Amino acid sequence: MSLFPVFMKLRGRTCLVVGAGRAGEPKIQGLLAAGASVNVVAPKGTEAVVQWACAGKINWQARSFEPSDLDGVFLVVAATASRLLNENVYREAQRRGVLCNAVDDPPHCDFYYPAVVNRGELQIAISTNGHSPALAQRLRRELEQQFGPEYTRWVEALGRERQRLFARPLDPEERRRILHGLVTQERFEEFVQGNTVRMHFGKG
Repeated sequence: MSLFPVFMKLRGRTCLVVGAGRAGEPKIQGLLAAGASVNVVAPKGTEAVVQWACAGKINWQARSFEPSDLDGVFLVVAATASRLLNENVYREAQRRGVLCNAVDDPPHCDFYYPAVVNRGELQIAISTNGHSPALAQRLRRELEQQFGPEYTRWVEALGRERQRLFARPLDPEERRRILHGLVTQERFEEFVQGNTVRMHFGKG
């Protein structure tokens, strides 16, 4: 079955994580980084989860999962040590039309977590449709070497130049030509050497 690749905006959306242990902690952290409003249900949690709760970053209910926890939730991650509980969360989510990911259980997932290379606003996501997360992680490591930290600054600079271009009365085709000319390997190397993005408005 083919997957639909998408980068989803979660800022302000209510997301639930069932489980606050070693599997749940990184899922909570990822949702927080995306700006989601995170609810957590778990009798116990890691030190990091406790700190997030004390700081008011998450809403943690220190108890067992209840189906009503899914009310008003956009998506849920089932990250407990119990496969049966994770399956129950998935079934309850299906009844409510809530997207669910059961950690390390592909048949009970509406979506998968890809291996991701993060360079600021540049994100490269890799998925094997659940067949080999190990391969996805290996490819991520290789891409992290290929796309170094300097890409963070370059993408930010490209964004600023794009805004300037759209503020000018340019022909759309000319604007497209310039935008594509800014992202060549030559322009990247010039940026790394001088921390500037040069726009070329002439023909050719």
